[in-house]
Amino acid sequence: SQVTPSYSLTLNMLKAFLVGGIICCIGQGIMNFAMSRGLDQMNAGKWTSVILVLISVILTGLNIYPTIAKFGGAGALVPITGFANGVAAPAIEFKSEGWILGLGVKMFTIAGPVIVYGTAASVVYGLILYIISLF
Repeated sequence: SQVTPSYSLTLNMLKAFLVGGIICCIGQGIMNFAMSRGLDQMNAGKWTSVILVLISVILTGLNIYPTIAKFGGAGALVPITGFANGVAAPAIEFKSEGWILGLGVKMFTIAGPVIVYGTAASVVYGLILYIISLF
């Protein structure tokens, strides 16, 4: 108990809710703007994702996103912006080791297993769906 820092679960949950909510509100604002410019919901959603990832990478490069993540906890790490931060932060940190061994390898340290699992799971689910459609 002397080594482990104390924290307030309620306060941490409130911070995560606020930060995650703000990120989602920003995303909804981007989507509403895109739809007001004539895009359909699917294309507006794609542009929203791209813009949120871009904002996250820029804020990571400016060392602002880690401060947001430290304050908001899971509220900043769970949305798509957290995933973008997880890819960009190691790439920025290890760029001095070179393009291949630094940037190329370290950029997938956190996100690599997620990408591999998502790809493998989609293949398995696709095969199951194909087999079911045969009957």
